[in-house]
Amino acid sequence: MLDEAILAEADALLQALQSRGLTLATAESCTGGLIAAALTAIGGSSAVVLAGFVTYSNGAKTSMLGVPPETIERVGAVSEEVARAMAEGALARSGASIALSCTGIAGPGGGSSDKPVGLVHLGAARAGHGIIHSRRIFLGDRSAIRAATVREAFAMAHSLLG
Repeated sequence: MLDEAILAEADALLQALQSRGLTLATAESCTGGLIAAALTAIGGSSAVVLAGFVTYSNGAKTSMLGVPPETIERVGAVSEEVARAMAEGALARSGASIALSCTGIAGPGGGSSDKPVGLVHLGAARAGHGIIHSRRIFLGDRSAIRAATVREAFAMAHSLLG
């Protein structure tokens, strides 16, 4: 899962954040901590990475990140609203400058006609700059979907840096 390309992207993101004096936290569901794992596989990442929340269950999203249970009940865990709330919660609870979040259906099961396997909602929040969202449908098996999610999260972080 953590191939050389992902590790190179992680290293580039860490360097970009460190050069700006920014820190980062993650709030992950469908990736199960892979975003944080890729970042912390790089030596010196502790200067940038403050926290990683793996909130696989709805209860964890609520208790650890403050995602309102009514939001999950209304729109489901795999939604723009939940991805945004996860990023906002990670930002507030970690004290980081930037937070990345993801919630999705990595498969092979669990999909439906309106929420197919491969659907991922990502959020990226920067203190004082708001939250951006990305809705993607990634193709491939579980590993490919999770790897693509990590790459998209890194791309979103770069977009927050300008």
